[in-house]
Amino acid sequence: MYTAFFGLQRDPFTISPDPRFLFLSERHAEALAHLLYGAQGAGGIVLLTGDIGTGKTTVCRQFLEQAPAEGQVAYIFNPRLSVNELLQSIADEFGYAVPRPRDREPTIKELVDPLNRFLLVAHAAGRNPILIIDEAQNLSPEVLEQLRLLTNLETHERKLLQIVLIGQPELRNLLARPGLEQLEQRVVARFHLGPLNLAETVQYIEHRMRVAGLTGPTPFSPRAMRRIHRLSGGVPRKINLLCGRALLGIYGQGQRSANPAVIDRAAAEVFGPAQAGSQDVRRSALILSAGALAGAGVTALVLISLLKEQPAAGSATTAMPAPAPVPTVPKPSPVSAPAEQRPAATVVPPSPPPEVSQAPAEAGLFRSESQGVAALGKRWSLTLSGSSPCQQALREGVQCYRTARMSLFGARKMDRPALVRLKFPDSNGYAVLEGANATRVVLSANGHRWTVDASRLTKHWSGEYLTLWKQPPGQQGRLTDGMAGPGANWIDRQLKDLQQLGQIDRDAKSAAARLTSFQRSQGLEVDGRATSATLILLNRAVGVTEPRLVPVSVD
Repeated sequence: MYTAFFGLQRDPFTISPDPRFLFLSERHAEALAHLLYGAQGAGGIVLLTGDIGTGKTTVCRQFLEQAPAEGQVAYIFNPRLSVNELLQSIADEFGYAVPRPRDREPTIKELVDPLNRFLLVAHAAGRNPILIIDEAQNLSPEVLEQLRLLTNLETHERKLLQIVLIGQPELRNLLARPGLEQLEQRVVARFHLGPLNLAETVQYIEHRMRVAGLTGPTPFSPRAMRRIHRLSGGVPRKINLLCGRALLGIYGQGQRSANPAVIDRAAAEVFGPAQAGSQDVRRSALILSAGALAGAGVTALVLISLLKEQPAAGSATTAMPAPAPVPTVPKPSPVSAPAEQRPAATVVPPSPPPEVSQAPAEAGLFRSESQGVAALGKRWSLTLSGSSPCQQALREGVQCYRTARMSLFGARKMDRPALVRLKFPDSNGYAVLEGANATRVVLSANGHRWTVDASRLTKHWSGEYLTLWKQPPGQQGRLTDGMAGPGANWIDRQLKDLQQLGQIDRDAKSAAARLTSFQRSQGLEVDGRATSATLILLNRAVGVTEPRLVPVSVD
């Protein structure tokens, strides 16, 4: 209903698991790695747990797409089954025949023997059967015991069946019950998927808006993002509900930006006043209502718009073709300052990546760093040329950050376009890092763009990395001696906000203690200094609008 109003091609906050909106935070990527580890045939049981709505099914779907070719997967979603029903479902999923007498239930032996034969044939053929059971917290103790017995199917070399159990936190309690100790001992890898932190919440919202077609600034202010994180608890499903309702509300009012009061009202409507929580949330909802008449008017406006809006003929969504050269980008929109408004760089939206290639073409890379820095500057709408591009950027409130020891994982964590140097046998070259996920990397240079397998890129990765970042409002030049400088007050205000959200140590009393706590939470060197790397991650954590890595879809 509101998609055209915000310049979107599709609803960004649908709760259906649309693979186009796949967002893998670092913890989601780690959970996926645990499942992929299980697919290697180590035997035993892999356990993945998480609260409702934290993305377990999303990770599982991604695993099914990335499972190795030798993996043969049986996926059971409704585990409220008896032992016989489970064994028959396994047979149906793997595609082998089992006895199905009409006058009686088949015995356990009649169902397990065909499974054992199937597993032996698969082993001889080099296949690795994997049984995935979703919502496994609903399994009965009898079924869990049968699963333990299935792990006994083995050769002299290895277990024949890999079992992956996915469920809510109750699954861990279930396996800890007396009588299930032997099953618990068969767990070879386990991972608990928690909610998103504030930085990941901001990335998640921006990711979904960009995938939906947004090219301008996000309609959620940094303060609104923080309120969304606080009210949703970082649970993706709740974030979707809250953001969707907030967009609907401001659409009905003809507004294009959601502030914290709008988020409070949306929370009261989606979660109910009790779950929405605090007194200030309820007060904001009352203020936004402005009486029953005004509230009725807004509701009527939304309903009228819904009735009037008709889908365009042939409006089925199709994938955008991948461009060969980089196309002309739309006119960028201003980057918002963290707290004070001032002239700033602008964010140029990236183009969608093309097909996966083995490696970037060496001949297409930038031959000099200055060429690459000029291309990187365009992402901030900066004209950088000559021998001192970083000094030019500084005049626009943007600083350079350079290191010779950046890993690909670290570049993903920085979450911003960067210039990287790539090594080849006969020469070196430079490319702009445009996007990355756990398995793929998007690079561009000289009008060319490549989507590269991350594992193959590592042999060309030199570690040399240069990026840009927006300095604190009022700051001129570098911060020195820890927290000295005009931007120090802004930094400490952001750290206090993170402290209130529980993202850093609540017992940190001083600015230096808060800064070191933040560094520790981000896996940085804990030195109490406001380094460039520290402030880059602080910008990301508090929602400062800067160019980000483009989302990389998985075919």
